[in-house]
Amino acid sequence: MSSSRFAALFLACAHVFVFAAPPAAVAQQRVAIVRDAEIEALVTEYARPILKAAGLSRSGIDIVLVNNRSFNAFVAGRRIFIHTGTLMEAESPNEIIGIIAHEAGHIAGGHQERLRQQIARAQTMAIVAALVGLGAGVAGAASKSGDLAQAGVGIAAGGAEIARRGLLSYQRSEEATADRTAIDYLNKTGQSAKGMLTTFQRLAGGMALAGVNVDPYQVSHPLPRERIANLEEQARKSPYFDRKDPPELQLRHDMMRAKVAAYTEGAQAVPRLFRKDPNGIPARYGNAISTYLTGNPRDALKKADALISSMPRNPYLQELRGDVLIKLNRAEEAANAYAKAIALAPGTPGLLQVGYGQALLATGKPTLVKKAASELATGLSREPEFANGYRYLAQAYGQSGDIAAADLATAEGHFHSGQYRDAKIFAMRAQQKMKRGSPGWLRAQDIVQYKQPR
Repeated sequence: MSSSRFAALFLACAHVFVFAAPPAAVAQQRVAIVRDAEIEALVTEYARPILKAAGLSRSGIDIVLVNNRSFNAFVAGRRIFIHTGTLMEAESPNEIIGIIAHEAGHIAGGHQERLRQQIARAQTMAIVAALVGLGAGVAGAASKSGDLAQAGVGIAAGGAEIARRGLLSYQRSEEATADRTAIDYLNKTGQSAKGMLTTFQRLAGGMALAGVNVDPYQVSHPLPRERIANLEEQARKSPYFDRKDPPELQLRHDMMRAKVAAYTEGAQAVPRLFRKDPNGIPARYGNAISTYLTGNPRDALKKADALISSMPRNPYLQELRGDVLIKLNRAEEAANAYAKAIALAPGTPGLLQVGYGQALLATGKPTLVKKAASELATGLSREPEFANGYRYLAQAYGQSGDIAAADLATAEGHFHSGQYRDAKIFAMRAQQKMKRGSPGWLRAQDIVQYKQPR
């Protein structure tokens, strides 16, 4: 993860709809997201068999990483959002897999749509109760009966409370259903539900340490100890209950945790996280990243090279090497490191390709700048929502003399950042330099005519 691309951890935002209760309502929020090739590849690998078991493998489900220290995950539309705090705290892949299975249960069960219906029903109940209470209050005022007027207030308040509690009860029911469905998915994929129980035990322990005393009828989720009691028997019946994650997957998981800790918690977080194994590869990986982030690239390069000698086929160590070399102003060497990362990485890693293009651009050599534009464009065609990458693409086009394409790339960057007014300005500027009806002109026209959904 390059320093510029990890800046997206704090800068890149997506608009999502979150259902909040009580009373339940849809609230638009800005959620800071993380883009990282290594973490995304690992979490996608966790999700793939679960989504297949849930019948969702062809449903375009995306997993989005949220920059938040709390232990949480949620669903919005066709996306599963997982907090970075969850990734860092979960000590095994199985814990994250259990969380994904639970969220997949919500999507496969159509819980969001039914929740919308329940929200509408609860709102209707509250409105009817308020109108009935208002009628009684008006009647009391007309008859000069204070008791009748007070009764009207009570009817309105009581009706709203009944609607609220009904909605919370419905949500708790859906959560319990998603828990049971998650265990079915884990069984279908030959995986243990022990990670789910560990998650609930952690949450229960956190509530106990905080001295939290919760009314079980006033929350939207079953209490952790209640969930453990409901699921433990079913989980232990599985023939896969004692199955452990493969050692190589556990290593990748711990390296991911080290990366998240180094970037989000500071230099001291990694030794705290791996105090039982301070000389293991995950701890060394986190230390190399921390050294790079704290401005000591020469030492970071030595540490990265030592790790590569231990794991020569790990693409993300080559990515780290490229990041460090960029900071050392050794752009061509950085580009070579990124090229190796792309060759070693599974699939078509668009984010790594953007990093490769960024390194080529940093060389300043005209032939490599042209290649940078091609690599950046290809990477962004695979990761079109990665707004930060368009800035480098615009620079590459600008240095190559293609000002129209540079304006369009700038428009794309603003568009994917949600800055629609600026996007339209640059799109119109690009159109003035483009042939009417050409692919670039048409894309610019799409941006100009875009209307933000309500």
